[in-house]
Amino acid sequence: MLVKGIAQSDVVTVGIEATLEDVARTMRDERVGSVVVVDGKGVVSGLLTDRDLVVYGIAGDRAVSDLVANDIFSTNVFCVDPEDEVADVVDRMHDEGVRRVPVVSDGSLVGIVTLDDLLCHLSAQIESLADVVRGEFPE
Repeated sequence: MLVKGIAQSDVVTVGIEATLEDVARTMRDERVGSVVVVDGKGVVSGLLTDRDLVVYGIAGDRAVSDLVANDIFSTNVFCVDPEDEVADVVDRMHDEGVRRVPVVSDGSLVGIVTLDDLLCHLSAQIESLADVVRGEFPE
């Protein structure tokens, strides 16, 4: 299966100069635990999670009011193409220790793949296999 088959297209983004208060409000309003941080041209710069807000923002050494997304976002991010194989993305996510991956096509952000997306995909595959097994033993 290809990434485009499971990627979410409704990606929440913030600019690199967004205040942490604005980032937190965006996460709250959009009901997400992470945002993709983009530069002024819309190019993916990194990811910022609710955990980043707490650990590096609130519990950091500087006043939260002085911080912007650029100060704390995670840069250990890689992007994938919609045509990449899901299995390859899973392997890379494991190797890199990340739970979210932006999906970029021709330089533009078009989606995101999360651990949740992968688990839902996998559970559907397991359910299909279970149906085969159940079919072998009719009630």
